[in-house]
Parts: sequence; structure tokens; C-alpha cells
Amino acid sequence: MKPMAAGHNDPHGKLAAACAHTALIVFAKNPVPGQVKTRLIPALGALGAAALAERLLAWALDAACVAAFQHVEICTAPDTEHPAVQALARRHGLTLTHQGDGDLGVRMHRALSRLLGLHQQVLLMGTDAPALDATVLRQAALALQGHDAVFVPALDGGYALVGLSRPAPMLFEDMRWSTSQVMQDTRERVESAGLRWAERPAVADIDEPADLSHLPPDWPWHARADQARGAAREAATGA
Repeated sequence: MKPMAAGHNDPHGKLAAACAHTALIVFAKNPVPGQVKTRLIPALGALGAAALAERLLAWALDAACVAAFQHVEICTAPDTEHPAVQALARRHGLTLTHQGDGDLGVRMHRALSRLLGLHQQVLLMGTDAPALDATVLRQAALALQGHDAVFVPALDGGYALVGLSRPAPMLFEDMRWSTSQVMQDTRERVESAGLRWAERPAVADIDEPADLSHLPPDWPWHARADQARGAAREAATGA
């Protein structure tokens, strides 16, 4: 995948200018079998779930590099030693950093604040939403211009991307992560803090077996979605 030309569908250069002042953090978990994509293990097995996690990370990094931001880094947990992650970092010439200790909110806030000290605005994306392609990422960077925050909500009630132009610790403290209320709770906190925010269209996360239908159709895991739905129907009938 090649970076978008600065003037591609951007006659006034607004997208290019936004991207030139944006850093992107790809927040990822090392693709270790049995420790990643655990809700997909019943459908894919531990090795299959880990292989999908690695493919999603590679997909996210391709999109990040095509978007041509000022800075892109991979921020991983629980460490930076996984050979597949290191290989992807080398392939793209990206910085590889460690998420550190703390819950998800503590780690996200730490990473965003670190780069906000160096860049005008920062996006942070997960690797669970293949719909976060280069176009979506660039539009999020553009939306952040003139706003304090930008979000790409997830269909399951969370969010797949957050961007900030200033630190906002209140968005990450004592949040009920991994629930369907994350995005709604975040909206309430943003509004209460008086921040200006923008939202892009919601995207699907790949967390449950039925979500596999949202993968690109040529990925080998895509067909497992129909199998998962069939198994779920059989289980419900049996119950």
C-alpha cells in the first residue's frame, strides 16, 4: 500500500495539513495464543484467534502508513518482545513502545499525553476494527482540527478510535471498560468537561464469532461467521 498523495481528493490541502500535524498510536496486544482474542477461541481455536489478531495488527499498520501521518507508532502490551510485532515495526520503520502498567484507561491516557507533548494532535486506534482504513483515519485527523476530541464509535457501544488535541484525563479515569456503555459514558464526560468533540460513523469491532462477517471477504476467517451463527442457533434450539 502506498501513501496517499498530498493533494489526492484534497483540493485545498486541508487533509494533508491535518495529517502533517497528527501522530497516530496503534494500540495493540501481542498475538500470543490463548491470551488474545479469547472470545473467538471457541470458533477459531487459540492459534487461529492469535493468527487473526496478528493479521488485524498488520492491516491496521498498513492503513496507518498509507494515511501518511507525521508520526506512527505501535504501542504494545504486555511487552515489546513479540517477534511478529517487532517484524511489523521493522517492515514499516515504526517506533515500538510499551503500554506500561495500569488499566486500559491509564495506559491510553499515558500514551496520548506523551505524544501530545510532541505533536499538535494525536489519534489512538485499536486493531479490532478493519473498517478503520486510511480514509477513515485521515478524516478523523481532519475532524480533530478545531475540536478537542474525535471518536469513531464501535457498534458494540465502545469506540475504535479516540483523538485528542489536548490532554483529557477525565475521559479515561475509572471508566467501565469492555461494556456497551463506554461510548455513552464518554459522551457524558466530554460534555460535562465542556470539550468540543466530533464523531465519525460507527464501525464494527471483531470480538465475537458473529463479528467475523465484518472481516474482508477474502480473509479465511470470514466464512467462520456463518458457522458461528449456525452453532449459536443450534445451541439456542437445544436450550
